[in-house]
Amino acid sequence: MRSPAELTELFRTRGLKVTPQRQCIFRHLHGNSMHPTAESVHAAAVHEMPTISLKTVYSTLNDLAAMGEIQSLDLGTGSSRFDSNVDAHHHLVCNRCGLVRDLYVEAQVPVAPEQLNGFTPAATEVVIRGLCSTCSQQHDRTNEGDAHG
Repeated sequence: MRSPAELTELFRTRGLKVTPQRQCIFRHLHGNSMHPTAESVHAAAVHEMPTISLKTVYSTLNDLAAMGEIQSLDLGTGSSRFDSNVDAHHHLVCNRCGLVRDLYVEAQVPVAPEQLNGFTPAATEVVIRGLCSTCSQQHDRTNEGDAHG
């Protein structure tokens, strides 16, 4: 993802307002690989700028997504997630805690043209669901207790 200063310049060149609120959002997104929700970006930004609105956060995130600077993801975790990594990649999603991690693999989904019924695919996204290492360890400890109890 571009730096906050580069995003500021990009917004200016596109004729979009550059506000202190937007610059705050840029700072909170920069280097954030956690695939945050708009709500979590808002919660982080409120610590720096208590009057920032959730609407401003959504608007800024949607503008960034429309420019191709971030990806908007619907991973079935309840809220849209935003990914500052726009390289081609896939995702691992924890069913318990909602953690999202990038996954780099060559993932080809073999589909015969007749199965597409005239549909023209633009991209393939693979989401692997399961338990992250932390939740998996907690699950194992819980099951050990059940087995010994």
